[in-house]
Amino acid sequence: MLIKFAVKNFRGFAERIEWDLSHPSNYSFNTYAVKDGVIKNGIIYGPNGSGKTNFSVALFDIVNHLTQKSKKPDYYQNFVYGGDSNLNVDFEYTFKFDDQAIEYKYSKNVFGALVKEALIVDGVPVFKRRIDTLELDEKQFPINPDAKRNLQMNANSISIVNYLLTSYPLAKDHYLIRMRNFVDSMLWFRCLKVNEYMGFDNMVTILDEYIIKNRLVKDFADFLRKISGQKFEFVQSRTTDKILFCKIGNGVIAFDLIASTGTQSLKLLYFWLKKMNEASFVFIDEFDAFYHFKLAFEVCKQLFNLNCQVFTSSHNTYLMTNDLLRPDCNFILQNNKIKPLHACTEKELRFGHNIEKLFRAGAFEV
Repeated sequence: MLIKFAVKNFRGFAERIEWDLSHPSNYSFNTYAVKDGVIKNGIIYGPNGSGKTNFSVALFDIVNHLTQKSKKPDYYQNFVYGGDSNLNVDFEYTFKFDDQAIEYKYSKNVFGALVKEALIVDGVPVFKRRIDTLELDEKQFPINPDAKRNLQMNANSISIVNYLLTSYPLAKDHYLIRMRNFVDSMLWFRCLKVNEYMGFDNMVTILDEYIIKNRLVKDFADFLRKISGQKFEFVQSRTTDKILFCKIGNGVIAFDLIASTGTQSLKLLYFWLKKMNEASFVFIDEFDAFYHFKLAFEVCKQLFNLNCQVFTSSHNTYLMTNDLLRPDCNFILQNNKIKPLHACTEKELRFGHNIEKLFRAGAFEV
């Protein structure tokens, strides 16, 4: 699981900002939102321009860095803090696998090239690379002098982690394998004017075709009915068809022509829900931009029932309720800080408190 992330000098984050998921409070309700002492589910709130999207994109830099999964094509535009393009962007990740803690830190320049990198396992350094220097635990990873010299120079900015993963036979439970598998299965997506995603996959999928080909038309109709109350009668499709059609009275019309923007967003969510059981960490940016507030609540219940870590960003304070999550799983991002609600007030927050009302009244200070 991901237990901590920090970034500095990325886009609007001129100062270091840290998100710590390793210190949940001792609330006795909605315990599904915490797993093995780590916060598993949460929602990030914040004013417009506070950096919610940029923070989530920064969190997924490690996917761009270590995997060949899907990337945003414009990712390295506006990469470094605009106040000084000569700065490096610093990324810090801490993962927990069983009782093993893995800290991975690296820095990139304005072009996205790797300039520093370090790995620490259970407090013990495995390697540290700076410009023209490399310190490596050669008991774990013996390396010949020529290879080490080339890695020290590192003219092609290769990641030491990727080098070790491809150069040494490792047991399937080795910490590098476990970290790679986790990062490979991370997923970020959103549905605004266009559908975008990072990580997890590298395919372009036509949603109607996916639903038809996998014989999921009835299942999709049931999903829409259960989660949003909408009833669509889909025309029986052949597996070679590429467009979903609905019956309207005596007529037939393409689903996309009658589906609202919010319903189109639900189709994308349905697609990813079919795959999320294989995911490790999911972040949905502005997931409810086109949802009715009650629909957003139902969607969250489905998302937070998954085994993987799932987080979203939202402006919908209807979701800020102890009926869905807990004060330690609702976060405010503002003024280059991100903190859970219970850490934003001296007041003891209990299950019976209306935390949305307290939030609107200004009871929480980041």
